[in-house]
Amino acid sequence: MIDVQFIRENPDLVQEKSAQKGYPVDVKQLLGFDEKRRDLIQEVEEVRRQRNELAENTKGQKPSDEQIAAGKTLKEKSADLEHKLASIDKEYHELLKQVPNMPLDDVPVGESEEQNQVVKTWGDKPEFDFQPKSHWELGEQRGWIDKERAAKVAGSRFAYLAGDLVLLEFAIIQFVLSQLTDKEVLEKIIADNELAVQPTPFTPILPPYLINTDMYDAMDRLEPRDDRYKIEGEELWLQGSAEHTIGSMFADEILREEDGPVRRYLGFATSFRKEAGTYGKDTEGIIRMHQFDKLEMESFTLAAHGLNEHKFFIAIQEYLVQRLGLPYQLVQKCTADIGKPNARGVDIDTWMPGQGKYRETHTADYMTDYQARRLKTRFKREDGELEFAHTNDATAFALGRIMVAIIENNQTDDGKLVVPEVLRPYMNGAEII
Repeated sequence: MIDVQFIRENPDLVQEKSAQKGYPVDVKQLLGFDEKRRDLIQEVEEVRRQRNELAENTKGQKPSDEQIAAGKTLKEKSADLEHKLASIDKEYHELLKQVPNMPLDDVPVGESEEQNQVVKTWGDKPEFDFQPKSHWELGEQRGWIDKERAAKVAGSRFAYLAGDLVLLEFAIIQFVLSQLTDKEVLEKIIADNELAVQPTPFTPILPPYLINTDMYDAMDRLEPRDDRYKIEGEELWLQGSAEHTIGSMFADEILREEDGPVRRYLGFATSFRKEAGTYGKDTEGIIRMHQFDKLEMESFTLAAHGLNEHKFFIAIQEYLVQRLGLPYQLVQKCTADIGKPNARGVDIDTWMPGQGKYRETHTADYMTDYQARRLKTRFKREDGELEFAHTNDATAFALGRIMVAIIENNQTDDGKLVVPEVLRPYMNGAEII
């Protein structure tokens, strides 16, 4: 959530920016509850002061009848005020949680993803002397993708992946791990993009696949609930991406600047989404699945480093896609498409020749201190001051989608696949599969 002091000082701006993101919150009502809450807090504190003063005055002696009566009155008044405060506080926090993060000034204003802006195009689309096939045609032909048997076992939007496609996935994982844990690689990315960030390598992490309701809600990633899988009878959910359980790992903790102003993690997780409301879309192939593997970047930084860290994550994404030789577009998302906790969002859409269009394969999200404020994740600066951490998350590779791009861009006329050069060392040197 955002700082309520900012809302008090900028009510019209918060109302306007919230509406631009598609969240028509009632700022006037929120501030009304805020005022009532502050008044009640003052009353509660005053009654507590009076009770403490009365207790001090009767310390070591028998209280008079008047003092006993006064104590009883103050006790009843305290209970009544605290009951009112609890009720007002609940309403206040529910309204405050509805306020989205404020978009940064450079975020395009738009009502849907149609207003997203392509800011860069990289790479030449491959030219074939044959009609390129879709990944699902090639996958079924080669025995790499089996959705029919998966449907028999688990239902629709699941798949068995087999053979060389599995080897390709693990090759991608090893490639990314080798790059993001190498300080020299990160230094080169920083230098090439003229960024002011530290080349702190990523710590590989295997996070839990389950997250409890409180943490999911604090991350502000629980909604829409219809798109999440809940464990029956428990307050546990299957996470929808590794950042959900990595981003919440430092809840209620204080990180120290002296240990480093940035903490970076590279998480791998098999993730789960119901894809509610998408039936009829991408029913063929492995683009929109209920279960998918993903490599996700997450970081916690001091406020001063947050935006540069976001740009660094985008530079890493471009570097990885370029190393695979895949054509793509860099897309800046508009206000309505960046998401409730986001201050800024950028996608990479990679060219899919079998489908004849660019498809989203990456996203980079900058949350400022919005999530950390709800999670109570803070940094203690070297000067002793405390500040809420700024969080970033970004896709390294959604394994299914990037394999789709590799298959469709690197196919041969006889249904084989040219392995990207950077992946060959992790596939026993295989050039074609």
